[in-house]
Amino acid sequence: MVGPIVITGGGTGGHIYPMRAVADQLMAHGVAANQLRFVGSRRGQEATLLASSGVELTLLPGRGLRRSFRPRAVGQNLGALCSLVAALFFAFVKVGRWRPSVVVSVGGYASFAASFAAVLWRCPLVLVELDATPGFAHRVLTRFAATRCCAFPSDGAHAVVTGAPVRDEVLAIDRSPEGRSRARRAAVPPIDEDRTVVVVMTGSLGSTRVNRAVLELARRWSTRRDRTLIHVTGTRDYETVVRERPVTDGLDYRTLAFADMSVYWALCDVAICRAGAMTLNELTILAIPSILVPLPGAPGDHQTRNALLVVEAGGARLVVDADCTGATLDAALGFVLDGATLASMGRAAGTLGRRDGASRIAAEVLKLGRSS
Repeated sequence: MVGPIVITGGGTGGHIYPMRAVADQLMAHGVAANQLRFVGSRRGQEATLLASSGVELTLLPGRGLRRSFRPRAVGQNLGALCSLVAALFFAFVKVGRWRPSVVVSVGGYASFAASFAAVLWRCPLVLVELDATPGFAHRVLTRFAATRCCAFPSDGAHAVVTGAPVRDEVLAIDRSPEGRSRARRAAVPPIDEDRTVVVVMTGSLGSTRVNRAVLELARRWSTRRDRTLIHVTGTRDYETVVRERPVTDGLDYRTLAFADMSVYWALCDVAICRAGAMTLNELTILAIPSILVPLPGAPGDHQTRNALLVVEAGGARLVVDADCTGATLDAALGFVLDGATLASMGRAAGTLGRRDGASRIAAEVLKLGRSS
């Protein structure tokens, strides 16, 4: 390889963690940290989550477009387009200076400028497609891609099913009965091993509808001494949830604004989640049964398509966002937690998991880099 490898994307953890996972695997394959570059957005979490990577980080202006014609949204979108023009200019200059051997895009609005600059400079472009339906940036760029590394089976040219790049902290989780027992004893306070543990997580901001449904579920379960409900609310609704949480006499109900999910994936029996690509890849790799509530209005309805892949395999139950209440969650959990169903759903979810996604992607990138 002549030039460095550029890895671009970000804006949210669902794109930033895959960037880090791909970089870690490239370094494991012998690429030096000074031969890698991260390119992300000033508005995202990149500066925080990638700070300790040892890889040079370039942050460009930019923000995602809002899918609304309300006056405020139109004004914000005009600002976003101006930022995109600036990002395209800076990316064109940077990519021209670096002349990378490969540019790897993991998607999101933060990826478009550097990926488009790679096309203009005729640098090989690898698209890492995490969702069942690619996002807007990748749909525009797919005709220019040398390789498409797909988490799920995909039609179209240059597609290779690699699985998703999952962080090492998740791959290291021990989900054996002994491992789960250790994780429950290590929790603060420890969790009674006779309790069934349900973990709720709907993203860094969280979902108001799901959070309200889980509050209702906690009220319904308030006297149950056989359940632990761990409710990761997201930052937006945390204070509201704490203020409105019910008094419980039996239920072990824990609320957190944000959490390292590798801690809670290690000890849970079932998860209630949105259907983002990285969440589903982590759940399937770890063979965790789930109740999935896809985000309505997601671009291309990709969360529903993601969820259906796991539901049709038998590893999850689907609850439509508009129908998400404490009663519907209770009914869905009643099905999942019945007898041998939990174990069979875990096995079914596990059939979709690919633990070596990041390594496979790194191999594709290096193969392309050697030929460029």
